[in-house]
Formats: sequence, C-alpha cells, structure tokens
Amino acid sequence: CLHTGNSPEPTRTACRREFPVCKHQRIIRSILLPYISMSASTALGAQARTVARPMTATANQPRAGARPVALKAARSSSAKNAFLGSFPKGSKKMGTSARSKFSVRASATEDAEAAPPPAAAAPEPVFISDTPEWKALAAHVHDIDQTHLKDLLRDEKRFEKCVMEHNGIYVDFARQRVTEETLDLLEALAERAGLQEKIAAMFGGKHLNSTEDRAVLHAALRAPATEKIIADGEDVVPEVHDVLDKIKNFSNMVRGGEWKGVTGKPLTDVVAIGIGGSFLGPLFCHTALKTAPEAAACARGRQLRFLANVDPIDVARSLNGLDPETTMVIVVSKTFTTAETMLNARTVRKWITSALGKEAVAKHMVAVSTNLKLVEEFGIDPENAFAFWDWVGGRYSVTSAVGILPLALQYGFGQAEQFLNGAWDMDKNFRDAPLRENLPVMLGLLSVWNVSFLDLPARAILPYCQALAKLAPHIQQVSMESNGKGVDIHGNRLPFNTGEIDFGEPGTNGQHSFYQLIHQGRVIPCDFIGVVKSQQSVFLAGEIVSNHDELMCNFFAQPDALATGKTPEELRAEGVGEALVPHKTFPGNRPSLSLLLPAVDPFVVGQLLALYEHRVAVQGFLWGVNSFDQWGVELGKVLAGGVRDRLRAARTNGRLDTAGLNPSTRRLIQHYLAQQPQDTDTPTEETLPSTFTHNPSKRQRQR
Repeated sequence: CLHTGNSPEPTRTACRREFPVCKHQRIIRSILLPYISMSASTALGAQARTVARPMTATANQPRAGARPVALKAARSSSAKNAFLGSFPKGSKKMGTSARSKFSVRASATEDAEAAPPPAAAAPEPVFISDTPEWKALAAHVHDIDQTHLKDLLRDEKRFEKCVMEHNGIYVDFARQRVTEETLDLLEALAERAGLQEKIAAMFGGKHLNSTEDRAVLHAALRAPATEKIIADGEDVVPEVHDVLDKIKNFSNMVRGGEWKGVTGKPLTDVVAIGIGGSFLGPLFCHTALKTAPEAAACARGRQLRFLANVDPIDVARSLNGLDPETTMVIVVSKTFTTAETMLNARTVRKWITSALGKEAVAKHMVAVSTNLKLVEEFGIDPENAFAFWDWVGGRYSVTSAVGILPLALQYGFGQAEQFLNGAWDMDKNFRDAPLRENLPVMLGLLSVWNVSFLDLPARAILPYCQALAKLAPHIQQVSMESNGKGVDIHGNRLPFNTGEIDFGEPGTNGQHSFYQLIHQGRVIPCDFIGVVKSQQSVFLAGEIVSNHDELMCNFFAQPDALATGKTPEELRAEGVGEALVPHKTFPGNRPSLSLLLPAVDPFVVGQLLALYEHRVAVQGFLWGVNSFDQWGVELGKVLAGGVRDRLRAARTNGRLDTAGLNPSTRRLIQHYLAQQPQDTDTPTEETLPSTFTHNPSKRQRQR
C-alpha cells in the first residue's frame, strides 16, 4: 500500500486491511487504475480473498521509485484481477463482499518474471477521482503545501486572477490556497466533469434528479415572462407567472383591507407554518429585509412569524400575543401530509376555531400545496391554495409561493418581485458566463478544492451584517442536504467524501465565540460577507468612526489575521515573554474568501441566495452526486412513526410494547414515560395554545 503522508517523498507501508476500508484507497486508485483494465463481470466472478504483502524495495528501487513497484505489481499476473471499487455506469451496484475480496498480490519473483501486457485502451473512468484531471490536482497539493498565504498575497499578478465582480457583488478569493496553476487545473476538472453541459441541462429541464425522475428548475421560479424554459415538453414560465399573479392579487387584497377576517377586521399578522426548506429560506429572507428602510416602510403595522418545530413551545412562541381575529395562517406542505407541519396546522386551526368558530378557517387559512383534495378536507378553500411543482426541491423553494406568498403579504409584491429579479440576475451569470467569470462556478470549484484535495470538510459562513443572521442556517440545509451523499448519481459507493459541514454566526458575535478555534485550532475555510451600505446608519459625536465602519474594520482584518498569522519571531521582537510565545503564535495560512455586497435589499438578497444555491450545485456536478434528492432524511421519520404507535398505546393502556426495541431506546422511553405526571399522560380535555398565548377576543369571551 503506497501513501505519501505528510512527506514530500513517497513511502511504502504494508496495509493488511480490506481495500474499501483502507485509508490510502485514493492513492492506490490513482496509481494503479491507469494500468489495470478490468470489467465489472470479471470482478464479480472472482471470489477468493487475497492478502496484500509488503513490497520490499531493492537496491535498484530507491524510495522515490515507489510508483514503478506499484506498476510492476499491477502488471503481474495476479494483479490483473485486482478490483478497485469501480464499475461501469449503468451496471448493477456490487455489494461490499464483492468489493472487499480483492487486493494486489505481488512478489519479487513475480515482478521479475512478469512480462508487460499487450497495450490496451485505458478503462473509462467511473468516478471523477479516476480522471487524470483529478489526479493532477491531487499531485498539485504537494506544490501548494510548499507555499504560505503570507507570500501568495504579495503577488499582484496572482491577485488580479483572484477577484471577480458581477452587478455590484465583489468577490475576492486571494486568500484561498490557490495559484494560477490551481485555477487552471480546477477549470480542467470542470471541463472533464462536463460542468457547462450539466448547467445547460439543468436550465433545459432535463431530469437531473434521477432518483425521483424530476427536472431541477428552481431557476424558472424567477425567470421573467419573456423567458422560455421547457420541462417535459412544456414551457413552465407561463405557469409560474400565473401563480405569481395570483399571489400579487391576493396579497394586495389582504394588505389593502379588501380581504378581511371573519369578524370584519383587517388581517395584519401572518403565521407561516412549514418545516425545512419551507421555513429556513423564507426566514432568511424575512430576517434580511425587515430592517431594510424601504421594506420596513412597506411592512409598517404588520407582523410575519414562522412556525416550524413540532415542539409545542414553538407553537406558543409563534402565537404569543397574536389575536386570531387579525391573523392569517399559511400552511406550506406540497403533499399536505408532512407530519410536523400538519400537526402544527391542526393545532393552529384549533386556536382559530376555538375563538372564531369553524367558519373562520376559510377566511384565516390558506395553503401552499399541490394536493387540493386534502387542502379542501382540511377546511381551506382550494381557490386559496397556491401551487408549486415537483421540479422544485424544498430547500430550493424560497422563490416559489413557499417564500413569495409570506414575503408579499408582509412587504408587498413589489419588494418580493425585486427579490426574484436579483435571483434571476445571478441565474443568468451561472447559465451564461464563462467559467472564469462565473461567480457560482468559481466559488463551487474552490469548495471542491478545499474539501476533496486539502481535506478541509467544514466551512464557516460569517456575515458582518446582522440582517444576514439566518443565512448560515439556510445554506446549511441547502448544502448539507444536497451534497451529503455517500454514493454517486448511479448508486456507486464513492471513494471520496462529499459535502461541507456548514455553520456560521454574524460578526462580530462569532469573534467572541468560535474564532479562537479557526485562528489557532482546526483549519476551517471561511466566507466573510460584508456590506458597503448599512441598512441603519449610526454615528456618535466624538467617536472615531461610525458603528458600521467599526464593524467593517473587523471584516477587513479577520481574513488577514487568518491568512498571514503571527510568527514567534515577530512576537519576540515585540517583547513578548518566551513562556507566552507559543500561546500567542498564529500559524496563518488559513483560507477564506470575501464577498462585499453593495447593500442588503431585496435585489441583493436574491443575488446572494442564488449564488449559494448554484455554488452547491457546482460541487455536486463535479462530485457526480445527485444534489437534488434527500433520501437520508427518511429512515428517522419511519422509525419515529413506530415510536408514535408505541407511545399512543402506552398512554392508552398503560403498557409499553418493547418488542424489537434495543435496550438503550427501551430504557429511554421508559424513563420518559415514568417521569411525566399522570395528569399529563392522559389529558381529559384539550390543551390549547389559546389558553396562554393571547388575550381572548370579545367574541370568545361571549362564548
């Protein structure tokens, strides 16, 4: 087993672990694959387990000659049947047992006697990591390891290659650990992966979501009426604008007082019930806009709240202080069957009907769904249901009625329309711009570089703007649910890790929280996001700078601190005591990029949203995964259904069915049931949020 470790020279190590488990798998594949031609059928036919023996270097095989040893082993007769864990696209997925029973057997005798095989065509790469472009980048890491960002930042020519600008958004990735050669190699990898073809296929309505047989057309949600985007033979843009027109008319009626509640009062408060993408995206946009001057003026006298968690505490907090008479509720569920959303919807419906009667549902509740039958059975008029489509994934749905309806009710349709225009502006850059001028593409390539080659799996999203406080939680879902996959789009187990671990907090809050780790602990690439013009201007007489300038001083300084660091020599020159020198040393060479936004208004928020959406897609396109399904969320929900049945039975008859439960889960449930007071185990009457969340209306007091 050959591996490089941290040494500039290759070393040889015996590895007796089964091949798919071996931590050196990627290096083995990169060395051997070009010399081994093997079909999936050959691999399936072999059954015997072989054990790799250490290769002994001889006098004519110096340390730097490790690759020829591997080449000889690959050319030996026993190595011809080695299975590297790849198989042709479209073939059936092989089980672990088939993968794990093959390794390279080589000996000095075999090496000496083996004759070179006849020339054969190189096998078609199965994974992107099998390609020469990927291997070139893997080899290039050694060159990058010899550099330091402190030195790279002095290179003016390099700097010019590391800045981009598109319609007000300025991007500087000079503090990424890349050279011009790195960018060339990443561009070559993108071309090998067919990135531009995949982008065109996405906008062309191809069914890129193969596991669900669906197109991926969230960009169509913000396309102008003059665009033509085809899915399954039909132009979807007219349908999109039909829904937008419906939202515009409805929001104008509610905001203008034409649509009133059942008691005749205007509906000034909105509660949007949804979870996942039906919550995080709209919440991000609302948080970003509520202090923007123009948006805030449009929202004066109105409230928008979100209810996502099935925890009754979230219900109480979402409804606290609201009056059912002035509240409009939006239930967001494509199928109208999402367990958490529908339980919350039934709870809020009870809160409304207990105060206003059953007839209030038709006036106070609307839906974003495609299941009109269940919408009507719930009590909502199907005419008050707003559609979206199968080609819209939940985490990409904020620019559908999922997000546009609550935003239009709060801020007016004009503000929501500007948000859509901003997203489409970035969509066009992603669709049309060459790779080096394409913001989502370049940021996506840098993420792949950090994750797959520099082994930096996390990313911190650090907006120096409180209005963007909910950006990181939303992108956390967009990124981790999209690319947190273990198999490629054909179902083949991947030989490399995908996805980023995303987290973040607005600066300067994060500086007093986790920046200690990113400066002197683990290396975590960072996205610093700053804003030229603050939503709120504050300057106090006698202060050196304005409040916003003070914030931005940190935005400019932190990336440099991460990149350049501080050496022991610099500390000693400052007179720092020797005992404190190691504690105050900053290693630097920690990558980041900086995004500078002109402002935080609806248009820019749309741009920023689409930038991150498409950046995630670029990563998935290169890794070869399906970024548009999410099967990993299913198993836990299925198991929760079984637990629900057990809890219901235990509450009813006092006995918990423990059959099939492991000891840990059994004891947890037993402890949970035993600790609750008896009067809450089997309540004799309904407990409603209305008993503690609002002052009863006159009509309710009369009842």
